[in-house]
Amino acid sequence: MKSKLRILALVVAFALTLSIGATGGVVLDRFALVAYAQPSPASSNTPNFSLIQDAWNTINREYVDRAAVQSQPLTYGAISGMVNALGDTGHSTFLTPQMLKQENNFTQGEFEGVGLEVQTKDGHVVIIAPIDGSPAQHAGLRAGEMILKVNGADISGLPLDQVVQRILGPAGTTVTLTILDPQTGQSTDYTLTRAKIALQNVTWQRVPGTTIADVRIAAFSQGVSQELQKALAEIKQQGLTGIVLDLRNDPGGLLDEAVNTDSQFLKSGNVLLEKDAQGKITPVGVETGRPVTDLPMVVLVNNGTASASEIVAGALQDAHRATLIGETTFGTGTVLNQFGLPDGSALLLATEEWLTPNGRVIWHKGITPDQVVALPAGVAPVTPDMEQSMTAAQVQASGDQQLLDAINTLVPLHANATRGADSLRVPANVSP
Repeated sequence: MKSKLRILALVVAFALTLSIGATGGVVLDRFALVAYAQPSPASSNTPNFSLIQDAWNTINREYVDRAAVQSQPLTYGAISGMVNALGDTGHSTFLTPQMLKQENNFTQGEFEGVGLEVQTKDGHVVIIAPIDGSPAQHAGLRAGEMILKVNGADISGLPLDQVVQRILGPAGTTVTLTILDPQTGQSTDYTLTRAKIALQNVTWQRVPGTTIADVRIAAFSQGVSQELQKALAEIKQQGLTGIVLDLRNDPGGLLDEAVNTDSQFLKSGNVLLEKDAQGKITPVGVETGRPVTDLPMVVLVNNGTASASEIVAGALQDAHRATLIGETTFGTGTVLNQFGLPDGSALLLATEEWLTPNGRVIWHKGITPDQVVALPAGVAPVTPDMEQSMTAAQVQASGDQQLLDAINTLVPLHANATRGADSLRVPANVSP
């Protein structure tokens, strides 16, 4: 069954360990059955099932570590290998039943685990983003860092599903990850306690000392556009004059939620273009009938901004509706369809490529912001939850240069030239 659900780069929520049923070998056995029942010459479009069976028989007969010869992990490894050979590493993927459950839980807004979004890239397991409020975020893990070891065991070269298996575990238990910072070349051990995580998809707060709303979307799970609509109504009611839309470390989510989000900032036009395998391009327009805010905007992005959040950012940039500030985004550019397999596992396959409304390719390239601003090393992004207990002076001293530049972009340079310790620039009048 095919279901066009997601545009999210692979979500691995590293969650509750589940037992695996005795269905290992189902797919591999079916390969053998089809090969004998429907023999056909090998070609570029016809798998050589006999070769697959020969490889399985040789491994099963000759491999010295007999405990390692188990049908299920070998079957899953074979499927993962086929998907990885497509070259869409980290996006098109094979999901075990446990991983599929966590994928579905993510779209519903809660799961158990350490709260990391990861993918394989150039042979390494790379962090896409830590989830807001997760053990990983509290520990200070950052997008772009690499996982080298799990509980002291080297994971180099392991398929992603096997890495996930090593990190899986119930809430309340611990796992130690050895993390490499590619910028410094230093590795650090982090011991994380797995937890039940309820995603707060949309949070917002008036930036202390300003009339600007800091709106954060942590993920595009189900219902996020409705939460955003409520937040924007509250912002309007309070008479605020500008919006910082924070999409940093937002790994994406549901396509419909991305379209409905952009539709609250764009009165007309397209949100994205979908390009199918035959090269046909279909525009996806904004949804009408929703309230649309005309407040001036800045969108914050970084290399943890992926998939659905890139769609939102790209459409706003193409329409000149918002200024993008931060770092180049992750570069997810394909629409995934889910194909269920008989044992409860699934394939997530890229069946369409998406482009920005102006036809820009994002796949493997990302979106370059209008103002490139790197977050200083060791500085964590300021979030609306943090701003609730901060003063204007503390925001100014936070080191979050991306947020500070967003504030100064929204506030005319001539406004409130003299600032006290308890205020940032406060606009007397802000124009779009």
